[in-house]
Amino acid sequence: MLVRVLNGPNLRRLGTREPDKYGTATYARLVEHCHAVAGELGLEATVRQTDAEHEMLGWIHEAADDGAAVVLNPAAWTHTSVALRDACAMLTAPLVEVHLTNVHAREPFRHRSYISPVAAAVIAGCGIDGYALALRWLAARPAGG
Repeated sequence: MLVRVLNGPNLRRLGTREPDKYGTATYARLVEHCHAVAGELGLEATVRQTDAEHEMLGWIHEAADDGAAVVLNPAAWTHTSVALRDACAMLTAPLVEVHLTNVHAREPFRHRSYISPVAAAVIAGCGIDGYALALRWLAARPAGG
């Protein structure tokens, strides 16, 4: 199974950005973790991060064209981007929305996700382990399911 693990703005700053909220694991550690778990599960995973919304949209379009599943941490775009939501609606394989923190226990503006209504699953508040949960969930799904 092809899986795109896509990360939005500021996630490359993991480990230094508000470690009390986001933890001390670096972005490099997150990438290693995703590749290790994907390898264990026999998934073909690509892990990417961007601070540019147009680049993220292109990656989502690419996943839609390739029939790839997506693990997406849209970060701040979760609460602001109708364009990202519309691109995610074009996906033909499952989308799992992931957040490092429990967005529902944070500021009220973070409680609204434009992505959740088009996601097959949402994982929040598990730190980088949320990515492993998402990959395991995708691997356990029946082919085409």
